[in-house]
Amino acid sequence: MPPLTVADALRLLAAVPVASDGAGMVDQLRQLEDVKALAAARQAEVTVAFDLQQQREQAAAGVPAKEQGAGVGAQVALARRESPARGGRLLGLARALTGMPRTYAAFRSGRLNEWRTTLIVRETVCLSVEDRAAVDEELAADTGTFDGAGDRAVISAVKAAAYRRDPRSVANRASHAVNERTVSLRPAPDTMARVTALLPVAQGVAVYAALVKEADTLRAAGDERGKGQIMADTLVERATGIEGGVSSIEIQLVMTDRTLLQGDSEPARLAGYGTVPAEWARRIAVAGPAGGEELKTWVRRLYTAPGTGELVAMDSRARLFPPGLRRFIQVRDDVCRTPYCDAPIRHDDHIIPWHKDGPTSAGNGQGLCEACNHTKETPGWSARPLPIPGARHAVLLRTPTDHEYASTAPALPGTRWKTGGVPAGGRPLARNAKKNPTVQVLGRAGPAG
Repeated sequence: MPPLTVADALRLLAAVPVASDGAGMVDQLRQLEDVKALAAARQAEVTVAFDLQQQREQAAAGVPAKEQGAGVGAQVALARRESPARGGRLLGLARALTGMPRTYAAFRSGRLNEWRTTLIVRETVCLSVEDRAAVDEELAADTGTFDGAGDRAVISAVKAAAYRRDPRSVANRASHAVNERTVSLRPAPDTMARVTALLPVAQGVAVYAALVKEADTLRAAGDERGKGQIMADTLVERATGIEGGVSSIEIQLVMTDRTLLQGDSEPARLAGYGTVPAEWARRIAVAGPAGGEELKTWVRRLYTAPGTGELVAMDSRARLFPPGLRRFIQVRDDVCRTPYCDAPIRHDDHIIPWHKDGPTSAGNGQGLCEACNHTKETPGWSARPLPIPGARHAVLLRTPTDHEYASTAPALPGTRWKTGGVPAGGRPLARNAKKNPTVQVLGRAGPAG
């Protein structure tokens, strides 16, 4: 009898019927949660084995020891349909679990899910292998130490155990954390955005207290805005120095001409954010953002191919992408072209490298984040354009294990998402023959000129 494969297990699981009574359904929910934990634990086991196998291959190929293992996290990410950053964290989790057998046993049994296992590893990452193993033994997660515990309780217990083992390492980790302070922006529903600041705790508490104080003062003086609204408005005004928070920063809206000029409902795309409603886009383009600031606006026509919305190609003989071509690629790609990444574009990349006679052209260009561009240059990785007639710009990425992942430029406004798409394997999806004229509205906040 041939050995059982993961595909066999998937077929068996898919064949299990839903229970007919409430108690049975709850039991199934619990059991399926255990299945998820076991699957994630086995993924960690496979990840460690793959990491070691890749390092052996790289060593045999003459890769320097300090560079061995490069690109493994990116391959894990692609296989798991995750971003490269998430792939790196999953690889680190798998490596750390090799020295924490009791945590891993709890993970496999379902006593810990993947997230809480990650929390335990994260709080012990600063320890030596020996001290991490000692914390693992002290907490003995496989005996039910964390049964019923929430995330905060898990973090608190692990932090305390880690500090008892090596207080200096824990203190050093805290002192180094200040170097990680940063501010990030993420889209939120309904044309909102989340601006997140990672700050030292004293600074974070001070910022929040100042906003609360300002909100309480204004509300006491009769301001009818909600407390949260005042805090948000105050944060924006103090950060930008301008009432309403709109400064001289260029915004870029991509929409169909029908949306801009004919009141069409086709959504637009805001660079750095994503899809926005048509009415909101028209209001920004015509009247400016809320807060009374006007926009100086101008329109750049984007000529697109019928059916797919593919931007018309632009070529250059230069080694570096000229400004116009860079803008073209960034409008077309929107975010990093590596599957599942979605990070902001930082590098304009030659898909076929320049030193391998790759042209500086729209067809051979793609937008990548810094990490993905460096990964692509790792030995064993390659990419090539997929010139499929009638499809949007597509790239085929090949990893050192000869797995291929296709990436298609996102649909511009007025083009259905699947139109001209290319799934893994390079086969085009259904095409739409409808024309989709597109324009880009550029705005810079400030007095209208």
